[in-house]
Amino acid sequence: MQERSKRRKAQRSKSRNRKTLLSVTAVLGTCLIAGAVYAGTLYYKAERALDRISASGTTPSETASPASPMPGTSAEADAADAVDENKPLTFLLAGVDNRSGSGGTLNTDVLMPVVYEPVSKKLSILSIPRDMKITSSDIGTHKANYYYAYYYSHNKGEDLSKTKEFYSSILQVDIDHMILVNFEAFSSIVDELGGLDIDVPMNMRYVDNADGTNINLTKGMQHLSGKEVLDFVRYRKSNRGTAESSDISRNERQQEVLNLILGKLDSVNGLAQLGDIIDILGENIRTDIDKVQLRDWILNYKSMKPSSSELITLDSVWKSPYVYAKEEDLLVKLQKFREPLGLPALDKQQLLHDFGITD
Repeated sequence: MQERSKRRKAQRSKSRNRKTLLSVTAVLGTCLIAGAVYAGTLYYKAERALDRISASGTTPSETASPASPMPGTSAEADAADAVDENKPLTFLLAGVDNRSGSGGTLNTDVLMPVVYEPVSKKLSILSIPRDMKITSSDIGTHKANYYYAYYYSHNKGEDLSKTKEFYSSILQVDIDHMILVNFEAFSSIVDELGGLDIDVPMNMRYVDNADGTNINLTKGMQHLSGKEVLDFVRYRKSNRGTAESSDISRNERQQEVLNLILGKLDSVNGLAQLGDIIDILGENIRTDIDKVQLRDWILNYKSMKPSSSELITLDSVWKSPYVYAKEEDLLVKLQKFREPLGLPALDKQQLLHDFGITD
């Protein structure tokens, strides 16, 4: 009797152990399946976002079979690849306001040519005031923020390439890529990152009922939402009794916020938050960077993240309706911006003409 009782207890214990093991296995299996499904969803989101962001989409390099290397050329190819990886990259970063009520003009409120040096991981940013006088032999004389909207309205399919070509000519720099950011992405990403802690240097108040602008920030250190951070970087003039901001101060605020966002991206909290950020980027960014290159840069963001950045601002003067660059400052600052690229000397006469300093 005792032996049978012991056997029954042992059998019941084994049964419970098997049930527990099965339960644990089921839970782990469910978690793994859910994780795989979510990873697949995230990958799908990323691929879909890359398709929307990249104007070029799939490139031949994604589908073509690799060619067999010629004998004795691998060392030369590797050396060429290494040189190419170390070559500075140039971008034209433009921010547009596409809110309802903004009039749909798509004028570029932010215009920043950028040089990225892969070896030093240094980012040099040239800030061009939106109202700066620029002269084009083809289009005429307009404010700097006019030209993207012009190319967009005349041929949407070539808006990025034409704008990039135009500013390459004006700055005498071969710009590799253009990145167009809707301000909706800017504020949404800040919200997704939990907002930013910013020391607001002065009271900022401006209201425009026509486009829904309502800037109302007070001086001092505070935690700002995405909308408030966007107000912080855009603020220039006031119609509610607060002091106005110079373009130089505005540019400095833009760099401050850019650095804060880059820092916060390191603290992205898991795949769910990353998926939401991918969705935001997919809806609000366009670029001529091909999909393969874009994917590679995103996957290697940690190693490519800039370790330092320098904002180069142009000393300028306001003479309605334009902002004019000062001749000597323009020559010095633009040469400084171009220095990492090893370009020949500026064509001074052409430069001064293009910036409306001489006729």
